[in-house]
Amino acid sequence: MPYYESPVDGARLHYVDHGPASGPVVVFVSSAYLGHEMWEYQMLPLAEAGYRCVGYDRRGHGRSDETWLGYDLDTLADDLHGLLIHLDLRAVTLVGHSVGTAEVVRCLTRHGSGRVARAALVAGVTPGVVRSPGLPEGMDLAVVRADDEVFRHDRAGYFTASADDFFAVDRPGNEVSAAYVRYLVDRCLVATPRASNGVRAVVAALDLTAEMPGVSVPVLVVHGTHDTSAPLALTGERAARLLPHATLKVYENGGHGLFVTHAEQLTADLREFVRVTRPASGLVSASAGHGTAPVGEGTSRG
Repeated sequence: MPYYESPVDGARLHYVDHGPASGPVVVFVSSAYLGHEMWEYQMLPLAEAGYRCVGYDRRGHGRSDETWLGYDLDTLADDLHGLLIHLDLRAVTLVGHSVGTAEVVRCLTRHGSGRVARAALVAGVTPGVVRSPGLPEGMDLAVVRADDEVFRHDRAGYFTASADDFFAVDRPGNEVSAAYVRYLVDRCLVATPRASNGVRAVVAALDLTAEMPGVSVPVLVVHGTHDTSAPLALTGERAARLLPHATLKVYENGGHGLFVTHAEQLTADLREFVRVTRPASGLVSASAGHGTAPVGEGTSRG
């Protein structure tokens, strides 16, 4: 079982490395509470198609070490960059989901793009969701604090009660089995209480409006129309406007868990994004087959 050590404090972090060593490299950064297993519907088919797919478990998540400290965004971004160095990965496509998108952005702004060719922000919380000077339209912090108390009181109940909204199961085509929901809740509960609350604190304090314009690589922003965890107008659309080289793809009826409900579409879009972007120029090429276009020239609804 492969591990690498965090460059910050030596914490052992678990990772998986699938597909041919010579294939285009895609590194997956997971949502809060979940480990690399959340990406099974993207990592497996991409690896089978010849891509090298690397996923890891954030500290306190999955099979990685539990630590008391290190749940600030800088440390989490350093952990991600440490994986790139450990495996000597280059021309990487970083793919993050939810809070993982913040780790991707901070990794790029903190460590540069020397090893990264492009990035994808999937159902991201970037630039932030809580009201702040840079995000005056964000959620009321008092509401977030009240939600934190519910979470602390009963994490299992919280995850179970949130599942329908997470997957937007009331929308056409979003069918997720009860067995899969139970599986994902169980995986969420593997994350330690300390790690879970630490990552929630990152989201509560998040405001990346000032640093997102400094991301120089092409970025694919994927977001659902019915994401209640990170509303499209507050996150995906705003992120696409802030990033210099962004393409926004909007998934009709997609919730926060679109990596499951829209799995084939997301996998196809990631594959196309890796294939057609030209990282050296920082430009995003449009694909007639998928209808993508750089922000400013239009957006696509899938």
